[in-house]
Amino acid sequence: MSTLPEFVGTIHIFFGPYRGNPIGLYLRKEGDSCSIAPTVYPWNRVVGVGETVNKAAADFDAKWKEGELAAEMYSGPHWEGGIKPEKPKPPPKPAAPKPEATKPSEAAASPKPDAV
Repeated sequence: MSTLPEFVGTIHIFFGPYRGNPIGLYLRKEGDSCSIAPTVYPWNRVVGVGETVNKAAADFDAKWKEGELAAEMYSGPHWEGGIKPEKPKPPPKPAAPKPEATKPSEAAASPKPDAV
């Protein structure tokens, strides 16, 4: 049995100079998975999925920003109840290459340019 949706935040969409009503974001937990989505058409196509609520919020945030609305056409998402989108860990930095060490015998054997 699935649980009832839980209100977790809002998004405001601007229609020209007017600010529309807030669109509610709802959380659904199904087994080990969490999903966050608005319930209003056509915005309900964007669904954030994750193992935890914060990962689902981060996934929703990323998918919403990739959507068809420009950043100045909406405000949010504004999260309720202590939800903080969990950003993925940055990839580890590659190790710096070690400088090639010259052997003292090679350094002495190589001719030095004459200073003019």
